[in-house]
Amino acid sequence: MKSNRLLTYLQVTPLFLVLLLFVIVPLALVLIVSFFRYQMLVGLVPDFTFKNYIDLLSNPTSYKLYFSTIKFTLIVLAITGVLGFWVAYFLVFHVRNLLVAIGLFLVCTVPFWTSNIIRMISWRPVLGTEGLINTALLESGLVGEPISWLLFSDFAVIVAYVHLFTLFMIVPIFNAMARIDKALLEAAVDAGATRWGVVWNVVLPLSKTGIALGAVFVVTLVMGDFFVVAVMSGGLSGSATSGIFNDLQFLNYPRAAANAVVLLIIVLLIATAIFRLVDVRKELVR
Repeated sequence: MKSNRLLTYLQVTPLFLVLLLFVIVPLALVLIVSFFRYQMLVGLVPDFTFKNYIDLLSNPTSYKLYFSTIKFTLIVLAITGVLGFWVAYFLVFHVRNLLVAIGLFLVCTVPFWTSNIIRMISWRPVLGTEGLINTALLESGLVGEPISWLLFSDFAVIVAYVHLFTLFMIVPIFNAMARIDKALLEAAVDAGATRWGVVWNVVLPLSKTGIALGAVFVVTLVMGDFFVVAVMSGGLSGSATSGIFNDLQFLNYPRAAANAVVLLIIVLLIATAIFRLVDVRKELVR
């Protein structure tokens, strides 16, 4: 009995050490630094203070940045959720040949063979005033002058986010749908359900685990990014991570750490709300 318990501890120890060194310790350091004081020309001063959190929560700019972050997150989550669901549905239920389905699935991963920065910047010659879209619209006579809001706007930021993160929604939904017994769909059809009825009453409920996991991936990726907002908005939009980056540039590590703690709490609250709606552990062992 003791040997089995010891063996269990030995098996868990490597994972525990990894979590300790790369998750728990860094988060603990960030939390500790968030209560330090920053002094010009000195840097970190290890005096316990709530000033960083008070400054952060009493600054109207912080609320604007967090509102912008949540706005981008919700819009991108909705778009990637719809795209991810229907792409996965097509691959699982409409592609009869397994090899073809796997091949199409791998095609979705082709963009990830290049850098995120390259894939994001590639939209600039497409959305610019002299880009492909505006050129096509002008030559077709649909518009009299270039559309300026396609680039350096919230629209451009959302387009880049959807392009970068849709795959993170497709993969878990695809995995969830692939586990659905096709006999259930046939039974629903035999019972008189329409195609939309089958999707709504059978496919969607049985895919909620993948949707929940994909939502967590997208939320964490969007809320943790600042480069897309900075480049695709041309500096006209901001996010909570943009505030953190600005504090780091001025070496104000305590305020950046406080901002990071607040952002982490918000992300954890959103993830908790998602997992409250879907019991992922129960679904995975189903």
